[in-house]
Amino acid sequence: MPPSEWNVLDFEKPIADLDTQIAEIRRLTMERGEDRSDDIIALEQDRDRLLQEIFSNLKTWDRVLLARHPKRPYTLDYVRIMFDDYTELSGDRLFADDHAMIGGIATLEGRQVMFVGQQKGRDLKDRQYRNFGSAKPEGYRKALRLMKLAEKFKRPVICLVDTPAADCSVGSEERGISEAIARNLMEMSTLETPVICVVLGEGGSGGALGIAVADRVLMLEHAVYSVIPPESCAAILWRDPTKQKEMAEALKITSTDALKLGVIDDIIPEPPGGAHRNVDLAARNVKNALIKHIDELAKLKTTKLLDERYKKFRGMGVYQESTEE
Repeated sequence: MPPSEWNVLDFEKPIADLDTQIAEIRRLTMERGEDRSDDIIALEQDRDRLLQEIFSNLKTWDRVLLARHPKRPYTLDYVRIMFDDYTELSGDRLFADDHAMIGGIATLEGRQVMFVGQQKGRDLKDRQYRNFGSAKPEGYRKALRLMKLAEKFKRPVICLVDTPAADCSVGSEERGISEAIARNLMEMSTLETPVICVVLGEGGSGGALGIAVADRVLMLEHAVYSVIPPESCAAILWRDPTKQKEMAEALKITSTDALKLGVIDDIIPEPPGGAHRNVDLAARNVKNALIKHIDELAKLKTTKLLDERYKKFRGMGVYQESTEE
């Protein structure tokens, strides 16, 4: 398999074949000076039709693969496109700087904001540097430090989630990963400034939730949000990690499922074929959604903001038991 096909998912291959044909015709057009515009238009129409057909019938596991797509834009890709300017801030002032968790001050269409988010690596060296997007205790403590700074200066907080899970190494356990995440949950629940969370790709376990207690929780169309990765859940419950597809269905982890369950507040549409096919458009969609929700939350008094945040999370998982035998 040539390198160009390494990053193509199985259900994307028919689309990739048409893209290759279109690119080849354009190359020949440039070289020979022939007018092949009709052929290109016909192939583009076929590709767009195929995109619509395939992506309107995606299974849950297909969406998991899209959320993990190696070409999918990561947090810094969105940061560079969405914000007019930004300055990263480093360190938790306690132990170290965690490169899996980034954050800083930024300007969003004239609005002064604070952002935090997990960053995955694009190649092997960068992935090791970013710990594959799995933050350690110092990462969550850095995120909380920046959120408290935003609270002090009344800046909205934007949390960009994209992680398989929090780091589970011995070092992280020794430095209190559970306590760090739990403290974030507690502090974010009463943070006196608007908080908006966007699940960009993978929203995995407590690693995601550690920066996701927000007034508004949004998800990209093909992102996933789950208490545990499907493979791990299948291994624990069914003793068979190869049943990840069935477990993905059972976990209800897609954006549509999360919206129905009341776990999120809105779904941000992705470009046809997924965010990786048009990063600029995906970033613009996220940017527009952020501006909309920031402006809505800015109208609320702090007491109202905190009350609605409390009710939002207090209402999750509510159920009634029948008294009938």
